This record gives sequence, structure tokens and C-alpha cells, in this order.
Amino acid sequence: MFAISPANLGLTLLSVGLAAWAPTATAAEGASRSGPVESYASVPGGEFRSVLPEGAAGAASHIESFALQRIPVTNGDYLDFVRAHPEWQRGQVPATLADTRYLQHWYRPLEPGPQAGADQPVTHVSWFAARAYCESRQARLPTWIEWEIAAAADEHVADARHDPVWRQTILAALGRSPGAPLPAVGLKPRNLYGIHDLHGVVWEWVEDFDTLFTPRGHSEHEHAGMAMSPGDTAMSCGAAALSVSDPENYPMILRLAVLSSLNRNSITADLGFRCARSISPPAAPATLDQKVFFIVSAHASGGAGEPVMVPEPAPVRSNFE
Repeated sequence: MFAISPANLGLTLLSVGLAAWAPTATAAEGASRSGPVESYASVPGGEFRSVLPEGAAGAASHIESFALQRIPVTNGDYLDFVRAHPEWQRGQVPATLADTRYLQHWYRPLEPGPQAGADQPVTHVSWFAARAYCESRQARLPTWIEWEIAAAADEHVADARHDPVWRQTILAALGRSPGAPLPAVGLKPRNLYGIHDLHGVVWEWVEDFDTLFTPRGHSEHEHAGMAMSPGDTAMSCGAAALSVSDPENYPMILRLAVLSSLNRNSITADLGFRCARSISPPAAPATLDQKVFFIVSAHASGGAGEPVMVPEPAPVRSNFE
């Protein structure tokens, strides 16, 4: 509650009304108002059977709705990031966060050059770097299950994984010649949710890539503390990738094998990323106090010049956390 004089009551009630009735943005509306780097598509949650083995930490059966970037992060996007965050420029990042190949295909630290077009997906970035980029955009990396749900859709249905034509199309896209230039983002047809390039452009980092095969209930700390060399871990995860629930889904098996061979500071020429955002549950319906504005007369105020108590407006909530 706060006090206000009757002289300013009308203006205050108007501003309170505008604040209380201001519409909140949905994920889709937020995407439509933003530039390419901030363009997100809403993906509805629900029950989903992951390709991961039953009982694996990454094989959640229920997923909440979320928003995913429509296209992978590009060299142009990443250049803006390293300009604003010089600690992530090439030559400034410690080896513990990115190995020596970090952004090695760029001509100079602040000049991608002809080998890294502004509209091509950025690669040669580590998990740490991808995570830092997303955090700078008030976002995060998607989890494996989020990425898998989005990638299961074709142009018409939410789950096309058992469509042999769809699988063959993905396999053909994976057959790009080694060393061939990466395509520009957004050229492939969008899927049911309006998302492009989930297959056949670059592999993509996910938040939990190194805990996917950890038994459900074990913590990331326990997984990280396993007495296994990187080679042993890769062999173990590679073997787990062969125990997936759908052994005919070769594209996903291949993707899991690639992810399971990586460390958090790993760099490859065909590994990029995109960001995700959580979508908040719908706001509770407004109360009567928030909907109705009381016109307070001079008589009710106790006389001109005396303060009138007006309820504070409820805060406007965003659908993005």
C-alpha cells in the first residue's frame, strides 16, 4: 500500500490500470518481436519416449513446455558476443574452458573472415563457451530430451521418428562431404514448431551431454567423480549408445556417439549450438482487487488534501523465466 494525494489520484489510477492490464508475452509473441538471434519457437511439453535406454538420467518421460531458438547461433551472432565479452575472444580463454582449436577457423579474434560467414552456424566452440553465450542472452542450453523432442518433428507431425522417408532424408543430410563448407542457417524447411536445421547442418551441444547415460537418481557430481579415463568414459558411453530403445534410429545413435566422445572443453569443426528458454506456467487469474479500480470521492478521502490509500498494482509477469 502507498499514499497519494487526491490531486494526483486520476493520473495514478490511469497508470495503475495500464500496468495491471498490460498483456504478458507468450514465447511465440516474444519470438516474433525479436531479431534472428532472439527468435524462439514454443515446443509443447508432454509425455515422450526418448531413444535413451530406460532408466538413464536423460530419458525423462515427461517434459515441460519450453522455447528453442529457431536457427543455430551463427558466426555473426557469436562475433557480437565476443565483442561484448572479451574474455571469450580467441586467445583469452583458458584451456580448461576451451581447447587450443577454439575459433581457429576465424581469420582474427574479432574478424571471422571468408571461412566463417556471418550467416553460417558458429562452430569450434566448447560447451563452456556455448553455455556462456546463452546465459548472456538470458537463456540456457537445451537439455537432451528437449532437443530430442524438437528434432522428432517433421513439417507436419510432432513425432516422425518411425517414418522411413523422414529417416532417409536425415541420413542423406548427414552425408555431407568432410570439409565441405557449412550451409547458411535457415535454408532447410522448418519443422512443425517452426524450427530449422536440427538435422544435417551441425551437431549441437546440449546441457547434459555428459550425464545422459548416468543411472537416474545419480547426481552429476557422482558421475564426474567416477574413476574413469576420458577414453574409458567414451567407450562406456559409446556402448550405452548401442543400447538405445530404438536401435533402428541410426541418426540419433550417431548423434549420441558423437556427444559421448566429447569433454566440456572439446572443440570440433562441425559442432555448434542453439539456446533454449523455460516457459513459466500461466499466471494465476487476476483477483477482484486487481481488476476493479475504485473511484474515491473527496468525501471518502476525508477531505481535500488528505492522502488516499490505493492498492499497489500486481507485478506484470513474463512467460520466460
